[in-house]
Amino acid sequence: MPRVSHLFFQSGIVFLVIGIGMGLQMSISGVHNVTGAHAHLNLLGWVTSALFGGYYALNPAKAATRLAMVHYGVYTLGVAVMVLGLYFLLQGNASFEPLVAGGSLVTFAGVLIFAYTVFAPARTASPARPMPAE
Repeated sequence: MPRVSHLFFQSGIVFLVIGIGMGLQMSISGVHNVTGAHAHLNLLGWVTSALFGGYYALNPAKAATRLAMVHYGVYTLGVAVMVLGLYFLLQGNASFEPLVAGGSLVTFAGVLIFAYTVFAPARTASPARPMPAE
C-alpha cells in the first residue's frame, strides 16, 4: 500500500475514534450540542480520508507524487483545525469562529488538490528511446 494511503487510513482511524468518543460523550451526558462537530469529524475525518486512501491505493502512480503528500498534509490539518474550532464554537465559545472558517478553507483547499489529482493524467515513465542508427 502506498505511504499516502496508509497515512490517510491512520489519520482516518484517529478521527473515527475521537468522533465515536464525542458521540458517546453526548449520549452519556444527554447533551447533544456538538453534533455538528461529531458529524464533520466522522464524515470528513474518517469517511473522506478513507476514500482518499483507497483512491491512492488504486492509483499508485498518483500516490507516488509529492502532490499526494501535500494533499494529505493540507486536508488533514484543515479537518483537525476546523473540527476543533467547531467543537468549541458549538460549546458556546464564539471566539473560535475564525478557527472554523480558516480550517474550512484549508480543508476545501485539500479537496481542490484531490480534484486536480483525480482529473490530471497520471504520469508514467517515458519509454526508452531507441538510439539513432549511425
